[in-house]
Amino acid sequence: MLRLRQVMIDSMDRPDAADTAWHAESLPALRGRLAEPDGDFAAFVVDHPERPGSLAALVVGTIDYRIGKASNPRGLSGYVFSVATDPDARRRGYARACMEELLAWFRERGAGQVLLTASKEAEPLYAALGFVRKPDPAMGLVL
Repeated sequence: MLRLRQVMIDSMDRPDAADTAWHAESLPALRGRLAEPDGDFAAFVVDHPERPGSLAALVVGTIDYRIGKASNPRGLSGYVFSVATDPDARRRGYARACMEELLAWFRERGAGQVLLTASKEAEPLYAALGFVRKPDPAMGLVL
């Protein structure tokens, strides 16, 4: 999973993309979150058909609570991140299959909306699944 997350990070042309030292520190927390059967974190994967023991595609999401609103009274929001397909396994429908499973998981848990950040390359997939681009004035802070 961390290898495919790195594939996604590498595709964003970030200055620190080549740094993989974080993998070792991240792995115990990832394993812990995946071990929670009723948790708010899920990953859906496709095994690589030509490389046993390796993943071809990965989609990860989480559910957050935010105070409700008219369009989402329960306040549960799904957030999609780490959508990645191995470069040699692209254009086979793997990311779509993983996304469809994640969306079903969000629905089962009562999420009223799903958010994600789309690259230009992935936008057609998300649009085909019903996502629309929003004029969101999102900001971030690294702590």
